[in-house]
Amino acid sequence: MFKRFCRSLTVILALNVVHAWSGEGPKRIYVAPDDHTDYYWTATGDAYRQAFLDTLDYYLDKADETIGNPADFQSRWNCDGCLWMWEYEKNKPPADFQRLINRVKSGHISVPLTALVSCYGGAPVEGVLRGMYYPGRIERRFNLRFNMAVSMENQTLPLGLGALWAGSGARYTWKGICGCATKVPSPGDREHEIYWWEGPDGSRVLAKWYSLFGNQSIGGYAEAYNPVSAINLVDTNPTFLARYPYNVIGVFGQGWDGFQTMDQQVVNAAQSESNANRRVIVSNELDFFEDFEATHGAGLPTLSVAYGNEWELYCASMAEVTAGVRRAVERLRGAEALATLVALKDSDFLDGREGARDLAFMNLGLYWEHDWTADGPVGRNPRAEWQRLIGEQIEDYVETLLSDSVAALGGLIRRSGERQRFFAFNPLSWTRTDHADYPYSGPLPVHVVELSSGSEVPSQIVTLEGQPHIRILARNVPPVGYKTFEIVLGAGQAFTPAATVAGSVFENAFYRITLVDRGAITSLLDKTRGNREMVRTIGGLAMNDLGAGGGSLAVENSGPVSVTLKADSPTPLAHLSRITLFREINRIDIRNEITQNFGDVRTWSFGFELDNPDVWHEEVGAVIRAKLLADGGHYSGRNARYDWLTLNHFADIGDGAVGATLSSADCCFMRLGNSTATTLDTATPRISPLAGGQVDGAGLGIPNQHGDSHFLQRFALATHGAFSRREAMKFSLEHQNPLVAGAVTGGPHYPEEQFSLVTVSNPDVLLWALKPAEEGIDRGLAARFWNLSNSPSNFTLTLHGASVEQAMTATHLETETGPATLSSGSLSASLAPQQLKTFLLTVAPSSGVAKWELY
Repeated sequence: MFKRFCRSLTVILALNVVHAWSGEGPKRIYVAPDDHTDYYWTATGDAYRQAFLDTLDYYLDKADETIGNPADFQSRWNCDGCLWMWEYEKNKPPADFQRLINRVKSGHISVPLTALVSCYGGAPVEGVLRGMYYPGRIERRFNLRFNMAVSMENQTLPLGLGALWAGSGARYTWKGICGCATKVPSPGDREHEIYWWEGPDGSRVLAKWYSLFGNQSIGGYAEAYNPVSAINLVDTNPTFLARYPYNVIGVFGQGWDGFQTMDQQVVNAAQSESNANRRVIVSNELDFFEDFEATHGAGLPTLSVAYGNEWELYCASMAEVTAGVRRAVERLRGAEALATLVALKDSDFLDGREGARDLAFMNLGLYWEHDWTADGPVGRNPRAEWQRLIGEQIEDYVETLLSDSVAALGGLIRRSGERQRFFAFNPLSWTRTDHADYPYSGPLPVHVVELSSGSEVPSQIVTLEGQPHIRILARNVPPVGYKTFEIVLGAGQAFTPAATVAGSVFENAFYRITLVDRGAITSLLDKTRGNREMVRTIGGLAMNDLGAGGGSLAVENSGPVSVTLKADSPTPLAHLSRITLFREINRIDIRNEITQNFGDVRTWSFGFELDNPDVWHEEVGAVIRAKLLADGGHYSGRNARYDWLTLNHFADIGDGAVGATLSSADCCFMRLGNSTATTLDTATPRISPLAGGQVDGAGLGIPNQHGDSHFLQRFALATHGAFSRREAMKFSLEHQNPLVAGAVTGGPHYPEEQFSLVTVSNPDVLLWALKPAEEGIDRGLAARFWNLSNSPSNFTLTLHGASVEQAMTATHLETETGPATLSSGSLSASLAPQQLKTFLLTVAPSSGVAKWELY
């Protein structure tokens, strides 16, 4: 019960003196009651479901009973997650749900965009966004807006999260911390009590994050645990008054760790504690922020900093389950792009999938729920089983959508002749050359011809997951489009091998690699830069190095498209490492599989031959520099933790002249050099992705990986000159979004040889997601873009064989916000530096083309 014990501690504040408010008129103290939901910590999902229903019924009744009171003294309630609303809709009659919506509109019940109180440092962008899709649908159904998002109790916060929230419609957030189970120095001694949280794109959210007087008091996650005491503290305490020079004050949160709060303490306190000098107001939180913004918003400081990670790190205690969710989110990009092509021809294709989709998206909002500490009354095993269950549901939804979309598209592509054909689909928004793997168990030998050119392409037979596949080199596959290939019986022309192997050394046109039998790369020569060495052994560890040991090496899957060298090692953990070089593809693929259970903390070490390393990495909705703010980076010099940084799609390390991008498909966190919780090491040129473990000891997280004994952990490497956000992101997206191959079974719609749905005019602007709108293809397409430039970027989106009939700007949750610009049937837009932005597009066929005949 370490977490519960620590939550009762009080943090002693260091005084950071500012001028206290001395304005005229009564202070306005907004006191907001809520319950802090400790999902699968205090109680199970079934128990919380009933608690949500009963609690909302209670406060709906109290809102009715007090409606005749002055507005300050009417009963109000604040849900700490949209799961409350979800459960109410799923389990109550429609009339009851309409009653709830009416009270949301009247301001008596508030609901945030976020599913529950979560820790976001290990979450991918789309995982964050899809977890808020349910309130987006409610917005459109009932003509309302949700303006709050929250991340509570954990002591850290990602920089880019605020921009994702702002893009989803959030204007406000508040954070109260536990001050427990933490390695963050002075976590409750804040630089600013309230500020504009600015994203890299210039968006901002008004953030209330007070210094900590205790987690049952101001700065905690239950500031109003004792409402009268809290009111008097913010009105008279010299330390608070010195820090907070404003006459509009918010005191949020009541329930603390209690399972259920159903009382009128806050209403009673508002009535008894209001006087000529202060108004005490029962708050829905939004009223405080709106008042504060109007009164003091213009003079607030701005913060744009990263604080590192803490409780989110504990998802690495179930590393393979977490990696499975991460993989599903990535595969969703291809599944939805394919589904878009299918739905444009078959408007009924997605019918019947809504329930599984909605549940998967809600589960994405829940997967990183903050109680990964797993040290509560429910216990570790039920928590772990729940994490595994919702992870499996997310994966099942994505895999079903993907496989169905592949089969459906194959049935829409025209074909002629009797030979077996397959398509290679590119879900990304630029033309690319890459390998494609198509399952094949027919007669051999065969060769493969690209239909559009009539030319044979390099091909070979490879075994993947025990099944034979044809691997081809697919050149210049168009954006969000495909090329078609035909399998021809008989041997084709003789292509040279993709790489040559001599013992432990193998090389292609780009690299010469030395691989030792434990799977570590001890030398990586960049042949495009005069054989420059890129590996430095640091502390006995080289590159892709799990630790000292031996093993065996063998060539696997060798041919004209790729060559793989496999290391099989029993130490320090049993693992397989497959290193692959390709023809014409500047990428080193690394596929690691740990094949035994482990309970300690393990990392993969990547040491680079660089004297002045500079690391950039994708955090959460932002590409940031891994240095302190004072040194030109993005990390706060206070209230932060530095030992494990977020590793979303990539980390990039270089010295300004040469560098390397490390793509990570499965691991969520990394250690930079020899960083500790309190020290960010920017001098040691090493990146160590976290393979898994309980990083803060046996008391926090799930022991022994919940019994798992197989862990897939894939990386890719490429060298480069000066760092480019765009190129690093494109490289990692290509690695993590392979071309999708499927059988062409024949149909009347899409072209026989090749097709591309989109062209994006500006290479700095990446099409991040393309999908049918949530309400169906009749509402159009949702297109999300990310400007990877540090400058504003104009771009156009053109649909081939079609035009955009109407375009709207939207939140990331697909709620319309205004008209967008059309130019000759194309979307024309401008994005701020590093901005993610979403549009809704109504599509019409080009003149003379039947509806949806987009070719």
